[in-house]
Order: sequence, then C-alpha cells, then structure tokens
Amino acid sequence: MDKPLISRHRVDSDGSLAEPPSGAPKVGILGSGDFARSLATRLVGSGFSVVVGSRNPKRTAGLFPSSTQVTFQEEAVRSPGVIFVAVFREHYSSLCGLSDQLAGKILVDVSNPTEQEHLQHRESNAEYLASLFPTCTVVKAFNVISAWTLQAGPRDGNRQVPICSDQPEAKRIISEMVHAMGFMPLDMGSLASAREVEAMPLCLLPAWKVPALLALGLFVCFFAYNFIRDVLQPYVQEGKNKFYKLPVSVVNTTLPCVAYVLLSLVYLPGVLAAALQLQRGTKYRRFPDWLDHWLQHRKQIGLLSFFCATLHALYSFCLPLRRSHRYDLVNLAVKQVLTNKSHIWVEEEVWRMEIYLSLGVLALGTLSLLAVTSLPSIANSLNWREFSFVQSTLGFVALVLSTLHTLTYGWTRAFEESRYKFYLPPTFTLTLLVPCVVILAKGLFLLRCFRLRLAKIRRGWEKDSAVKFMLPNDSILTEKTSHV
Repeated sequence: MDKPLISRHRVDSDGSLAEPPSGAPKVGILGSGDFARSLATRLVGSGFSVVVGSRNPKRTAGLFPSSTQVTFQEEAVRSPGVIFVAVFREHYSSLCGLSDQLAGKILVDVSNPTEQEHLQHRESNAEYLASLFPTCTVVKAFNVISAWTLQAGPRDGNRQVPICSDQPEAKRIISEMVHAMGFMPLDMGSLASAREVEAMPLCLLPAWKVPALLALGLFVCFFAYNFIRDVLQPYVQEGKNKFYKLPVSVVNTTLPCVAYVLLSLVYLPGVLAAALQLQRGTKYRRFPDWLDHWLQHRKQIGLLSFFCATLHALYSFCLPLRRSHRYDLVNLAVKQVLTNKSHIWVEEEVWRMEIYLSLGVLALGTLSLLAVTSLPSIANSLNWREFSFVQSTLGFVALVLSTLHTLTYGWTRAFEESRYKFYLPPTFTLTLLVPCVVILAKGLFLLRCFRLRLAKIRRGWEKDSAVKFMLPNDSILTEKTSHV
C-alpha cells in the first residue's frame, strides 16, 4: 500500500514531528506497513527518536514523518534498545539473520494472528518470536491498538494497552513508553498470557453476545405472538388477508414490547440483588453466577432497549405514509358519508392519544439521556453521584414513564372481550408483567424498614455479627448510599 494513512503534509506541518528533541530516546521499528507508519508517527509525536528498518528504504522513506530515519534492517537495529517488530508471524524467520545485533535488546511484538492461525498454533506469536531470539527479551504490547487510534490519539479509541513479558524490567520500560504515548498500560503478567492478549482483537463484541441473543429472542417471540393475533386470526376466522401488515405494522407493534421488557430487565437484577442481600443479611457473599453476569450486561441491555425504542419511533412516523393507511382513510370517509355521520369526534380517544404520545416522547427522551451518559467520554466527566443519579434515578423514571405510556395505550382494551383473539390477551398486558414487578419491588424497598436495613448491609453491617452498627441520620444516608 503506497498511499500512507496520514499525509506527508499533515506530518510536516507539526514542528514536534519534524524535529525530535535533542537527546530523545531512540526506538527502532522493523516493518514499513500501515501500523508501522502510525506507530512511528505516534512515537515521534511523543518525543522519541525513531529509526525504521525496511527491505526497501528508498521506496518507503516518503511514507514516514520527515524526522524518522528509514534505513535497512541491519542498520536500524544497531543502536536502539527497544525494537518494535511490526511484521507478520510468517516473516519472523527472515529476521533470524539479525540475531547477533538483536542480542540483549527488547523486542516488542505488535502482531495479531487471524482466527485460523490462532486455532492452528498452540503458542502465541510472541512466544514463537521469543523461541527464535532466545537472547532477547520479548514483550507483547500494542496489538489491541489500531493504526487509526495511534494516529488520532487515545482520546478517540481505547486507552488501555495490555502488556505481558517474563522480565519485569522490560515491562516497566514499555509501560513508561505507553504512558509517554498517552495510553494506559495494563499488566497481564508473564509472556504465557500473550495468547490471551492476542485473542482480544479476535473477539467480536463479546459483551454484546448474550444481550443481543436476548433481544433477538424477545423480538421473535413477540413478533410471532403479534402475527397470530393481528394477521393469522383475521385470515382464519374472518377470511381477511392482512399479511401486508408484516413488514411495518407487526414490526412496529413488536419493537416497543421488546424495548419495554429490555428496560425492565435492566433494573430487575438490581431488585433481585437487593432481595438477596436482605435475605442473607450481608453483602459479603457472592451473588450467583447467573445474577453476576446479568448485572454486568445491564449497560448493553439498556442500549438495546434504547435502539428498539428509537426504531419504534421511526416506524411510527412511517405509519401514515403507507398506502394501506390511505385506503383506510378513504374507506372511513366513504363509510361516514353512507351512514350520514357528520361528526365522529370521540373526546375520550382524543385525550388518550394525546397523553399516550406525550408520555412516549418523554420516555424516549429520558432513555436518550441514559444512552448518552453510558458513552465513556460522557461517563468519565461525571462523578459517581451524578452517574448514579442518571443511570439509577432517571432510569427508573424512564421505566415509570414507559409503563404509563403502555397503560394509556391499552386503556380499557384489556377488559374488552373482542381484544382476546384466539383467546390470547392483548400484547401490552404481557409486557406489563416484569416492569410492574420491578416498580412494586422498588416501592417496597423505599419503605423505612427495608430501606434502613438495606443501607446498613451495604455499609458493612452483617446479620450474625456481634459488632454494634450505628447509622447516620436519614438525610445523609439517602445522599451517600449507593444503589445496586
């Protein structure tokens, strides 16, 4: 790839990249690919003197910052004490001719295997590199950082850089370099952990797998339920073909059900955890594994709830644009003319729809605040009390608003016999089960007897302890007690 990811004009325009400071520590890079170019740019900008070893230095010199020395590999490894190996695993053997020059130096392996290579080889790339150069100290680092993050800076990407090596002194030196480049080192232990570190970039959204499957399962179940009620029942019992409702109408009926249930599932594990602590009388016992994993996935479940709610709002805006909706309006007008009805205004329905829409907008707006504050850049700017207020208090407000939105949508339909198609209750009555349990449980925990006992437990009190425990006054307790 001849075209660099960063233009030469951008590099030369920065004086700090054009001329390294005198006495700057020298770092070597073996390789001239995209990652090597980005790495050299970040190192030069962080105050290091960089020398790059390439098989064809004349062709690649123009792709690096002007202050970077690009030369042959033999010359590039002579003076630096730290060498970044930015080549693929299959090219490691081509570096064996440099073993004498590399003796006693620190080799930083930044490579990543493919999924097939990771399964094929039992040893990691870093361990394989260490076996080829036994006189060198190999450190695994920077493999989870993309070339774009190196260019744009850590503010636009993950700041953590996992580091592992068998030599503590080598890890200390590389950790200092990581700090100088604006990242945060994360000690992963010995070089035996390199395989685990190399597996990190191979995982595709590991924290989202269970929440995504949960959302998909809920969507399939509610979609099938709505299909039976709104499409299959009219076709079987009345002979009406309403399969045209599948792409928009049935999907739009399903999305709010999924969003509402997912939102309640964000706060249900906190209720269960509080109940367990009350029953056990201590906070020093582990939660069951399933509950612990559930608590860890609350952020992803909440974001999926917001996603489904946003899609529901967009689909709702599309409903009047459908051709079927226009035909229904025409048929309603014709029916009104034929029956000589000049006024079909229903005051109760008008108020219901006004309140229903208003509550829906408020619920979506509150969910938007929750989604925005879950972003790392926003969350890091909030202190713990502010973050807890938004995620806990406003989140519960969003659940209450969504419940009111659902109730005003259903109104009296749950008590109308015609709404029970195939003897199945309306969909909204099913979605109310879990949220109402959460809201009732939250209300119970606000009672003084439960609130004070739960606060004592979370501040270290134990039921079977002989140590006396004094609580501060209620006002301070309310302000400083964290919520699960």
